[in-house]
Amino acid sequence: MTKYSPIPAPTQSPSTADQEFRYQQLEQQLLAGIQQQRWRLGERLPSIRDLCQQFEASKATVQHALQRLEAQGLLEARPKSGFYVTLRPGAISPPQARNRLEPPQPVNVSQLLLDIMRRSAAFDILPGRPSGDLPPGIVALNRSIGRALRRQRGDDYLYYDDPAGLPALREQLCLHLSRRGCQLPVDQLAITSGCQHALFLALMACCKAGDVVAVESPGFYGLLQLLEQLQLQVIEIPSPTSTGMDPDALEAALARWPIRACIVSPAFSTPGGALMPDAHRQRLLTLAEQHDMAMIEDDIYADTAFATPPDPLKALDQHGRVILCSSFSKSLSRDLRLGWISGGRWHARILHLKLVTQLASSRSLQQGVADFLEDGSFSSHLRRQKYLLREQRDRLLAALRIWPGNHRISTPEGGLAVWLELDQDADTLTLYPQALQAGVVITPGPLFSASGQFHHCLRLSFAHDWTPSRLQALQTLSGLLVP
Repeated sequence: MTKYSPIPAPTQSPSTADQEFRYQQLEQQLLAGIQQQRWRLGERLPSIRDLCQQFEASKATVQHALQRLEAQGLLEARPKSGFYVTLRPGAISPPQARNRLEPPQPVNVSQLLLDIMRRSAAFDILPGRPSGDLPPGIVALNRSIGRALRRQRGDDYLYYDDPAGLPALREQLCLHLSRRGCQLPVDQLAITSGCQHALFLALMACCKAGDVVAVESPGFYGLLQLLEQLQLQVIEIPSPTSTGMDPDALEAALARWPIRACIVSPAFSTPGGALMPDAHRQRLLTLAEQHDMAMIEDDIYADTAFATPPDPLKALDQHGRVILCSSFSKSLSRDLRLGWISGGRWHARILHLKLVTQLASSRSLQQGVADFLEDGSFSSHLRRQKYLLREQRDRLLAALRIWPGNHRISTPEGGLAVWLELDQDADTLTLYPQALQAGVVITPGPLFSASGQFHHCLRLSFAHDWTPSRLQALQTLSGLLVP
């Protein structure tokens, strides 16, 4: 824990002190400490006991002062952890919304993405794979999978899995989704080889080559890869980093072009972490019904929510138009290539396509993950993770706020990354090789668009701990932005 020198109490006459409550004095002293960055954004304040000793105040006085600062949005109380410095509402300027709507076009994904993936830096600014201790959740997961492998019986290893996937895992996933207001029968869920595979199956089931697909802009570059391989045309729908895909822009596009499917991430979409309001979700479903359009929901970030995970769009689906796709890769482990899909009216075709493209999934791996969910280990992991991700997000925002120039930053309440808009004359594609030469890997903004938009933007992830080397990498990147 960082050590801080005591904050001196203001000199007051007895009459002044008598007129002011002690908790108000303490509140002002703590506020001064935050403003002077004795405690930085994302850092934990000393414990209540330590504050009592430092300021010679009672426990009730300290608690009252902390609660008043919490009410102002300056502190956040985290159970069994303490009080953390957080963002004042409006303290960071959000990225500006985009209103550019262009005709459908073929997709051509840059080779730059392959270079980023080759360096294992899709969610890290440092290339390579740093060593370190495994989190408790991953240790428990490995034990569950190991036990499942050891429990193999007879000739199990000679048989393929059911095309839909292991019933035990599907049952646990249905139970997990039910806690988010989405009631699905087990036979309407299938196991896939990750979320990318689920999206691939969804697009194959409801589209054919040449069809037009609406996507978020900025949006997921992995999705653009799929659209390119399937020879689908893309139309980019403006998607503010606060509310996600703009329903008005989608409606305008539907009036001009025959859009066959729309792909959205209502919960903390990449790159900006947008959370779609309920009214927007309902409008998307109404538009889908009016225009006979498939809604493909990428729900992969929902379980990274800092608070209660939002209900999926699928929970509102009354006509089988939503194809729900997700996986464990963002909430648990990138190395766990298990996802799931619920295909609505296209589910039977999706099962057939899964049989063709994957044949079967590992039963032992599925059983291990099913046990991990059933014994509560996954829920325990998510409880720890949300506090960790919140702290890592705040440390990233604190570092970005002091960068030079006029920039805007998204402030997501889930997900793994923020969207950074630099000065208009910045070019992150030009910055990429310069940063690489300095040992830093960035994810330039144009990767998140099929039309080359967002040249002055980049995505920065808070998925990893802010070690001294990563903080130094941020400082190096900041220096490269100064001519």
